Amino acid sequence: MFDQVHTLLEEHQDLQTQLADPELHSDQVRAKRVNRRYAELSKIKAAYEQWQQLGDDLEAARELAKEDDMFAEEVPVLEEQLAVAQEKVRRLLIPRDPDDARDVILEIKGGEGGAESALFGADLLRMYMHYAESKGWKTEILEKDENDLGGYKNVQIAIKGNAQDPSQGVWAHLKYEGGVHRVQRVPVTESQGRIHTSTTGVLVYPEVDEPEEVDIQQNDLKIDVYRSSGPGGQSVNTTDSAVRITHIPTGIVVAMQNEKSQLQNREAGMRVLRARLLARKQEEAAAEASAYRAGQIRTMDRSERIRTYNFPENRIADHRTGFKAYNLDHVMNGALDAVIESCIRADEESRLAELGND
Repeated sequence: MFDQVHTLLEEHQDLQTQLADPELHSDQVRAKRVNRRYAELSKIKAAYEQWQQLGDDLEAARELAKEDDMFAEEVPVLEEQLAVAQEKVRRLLIPRDPDDARDVILEIKGGEGGAESALFGADLLRMYMHYAESKGWKTEILEKDENDLGGYKNVQIAIKGNAQDPSQGVWAHLKYEGGVHRVQRVPVTESQGRIHTSTTGVLVYPEVDEPEEVDIQQNDLKIDVYRSSGPGGQSVNTTDSAVRITHIPTGIVVAMQNEKSQLQNREAGMRVLRARLLARKQEEAAAEASAYRAGQIRTMDRSERIRTYNFPENRIADHRTGFKAYNLDHVMNGALDAVIESCIRADEESRLAELGND
């Protein structure tokens, strides 16, 4: 695996040359792509150089230990540090998901449980908003369908990151959230105090960086406008500001009414449509590579039950990784790092296993 490092170091040098060229920055899309790749390779370069330096230090310590016992004490310490550095390089060399640096559109949809499912959807929304805030990410609610109790039958948010390093991208962390989230608790609508089990679905799409990534022909779109409605179905606008966009070839429908302006709703709808079309294209590619995909922690199966939130026991459990903790109250306030890290590690292990089988 380490044989490829020299090729990557050459690419890093080439990217450094490109970044020094003023012409690159006249094309913001290309400059963004080059910066992301340069940041990714810079981590590999730094880790590789540290590994090499520790190897040299260990070799020197072993030679000096033959003449001075004091240096012999450094040998096991350096051996341990070298092993850690080698593992770090090995993990950095795992082929990354090319979408890791992308921003995302995250959709929370009510499932089994009616009003309780919608209320839990609102809890999940707050959890993701707090998590995004802890990462320094920006959030924007694109669409919401709220019920009378303050829950959400459906809500869509755009989450925008600020890191050049792809491993710190929004998709790199939130791509594992797609699936069915199960909640066990006493609903506020339950007078008998019995624990109920409800489900809420989460869909996560990588956002399209530039519109030309996804080819959408105007003739393939059917656009309808209508008046916005609020909880209970009452009209909240006197003009036809809500927009429904149907992509005829795929049958994908996006409806937006969050903004008062028809133009703003249309722009938001097109953002979501592009993201869904990109996800569809990726699903088709993943299906063709199903043997590889079978070993991955993240699947595109939206019916997969991925996590249980047990409020009486204050327990969170991820069914894909075996992660379990009794700090659900903190998780619901955005402390998702440990849960998501378990998914990242499991994904890395599966990718390493795939590389080992090649």
